[in-house]
Amino acid sequence: MSETVPNETENTGIQGDPLIDRLAAGLGASEDHSPIYMRLALALAEAIDAGQLAHGRSLPSERLLAERLDISRVSVRRAIAELERDGRVSRRHGARTVVQTRVRKSLPNLTGFSADIRARGMEPSFSWLFRGIVVGTMQETMALGLPAQSEVVRLVRVRRADGIPIALERAVIPTSILPDAMLVTRSLYETLASLNASPHHGFQRIRAEVMSPAEAELLQALPATPMLVADRRCFLEDGRAVEYTETRYNGKVYDFIADLHL
Repeated sequence: MSETVPNETENTGIQGDPLIDRLAAGLGASEDHSPIYMRLALALAEAIDAGQLAHGRSLPSERLLAERLDISRVSVRRAIAELERDGRVSRRHGARTVVQTRVRKSLPNLTGFSADIRARGMEPSFSWLFRGIVVGTMQETMALGLPAQSEVVRLVRVRRADGIPIALERAVIPTSILPDAMLVTRSLYETLASLNASPHHGFQRIRAEVMSPAEAELLQALPATPMLVADRRCFLEDGRAVEYTETRYNGKVYDFIADLHL
């Protein structure tokens, strides 16, 4: 006899209908005409970020999601694959798909790169690699809570401290907040402040990687040099996402420092 939906739901630690209702609402958004699997991936990502799908817990099975949302298992499978590529879930052999657990360290100060470098007694500078409006990637639109295939402003540059390249930065901003990429001439945060769109709060995730040959060339380092990769999402006071930035630092010349207080 096949297992019942209540048992399966109980085993995942999900509170049943609230999650399904949230996912169904995401799939039914009339303004979003992207493929069904992209809409499901975005809805699941939002549920994870909101804590409705707790870290370390299992997602409902592909069968359950397909049946309750009245979509194909192929669409469910593709949505989960997108989340896996984004690092939000992991598939374990012989087990369910699990929401990825990450150790988080609070970094209390919300500052831009330039302010951070000046606070360290160095002079910031940069060179543009790209600055324009593009169709956002799945990762970018998910991070900003936008429908798939939305246009975004993307800013890519090499960041320097005292003339030494130390980081590659890719910032993405909704066009509803920043309508023209050329408005950003130096500091993104100064530009956002001029538009009355300064970030109010956010969070940052830091992970370790190694440089690709292309990254090493831009940062004047050797391939496979350690990198510290910081993903930052910031929000306006009303909760709208204002910025998603990935900064890839040369781990041999840059440290993250945080004051600790009891």
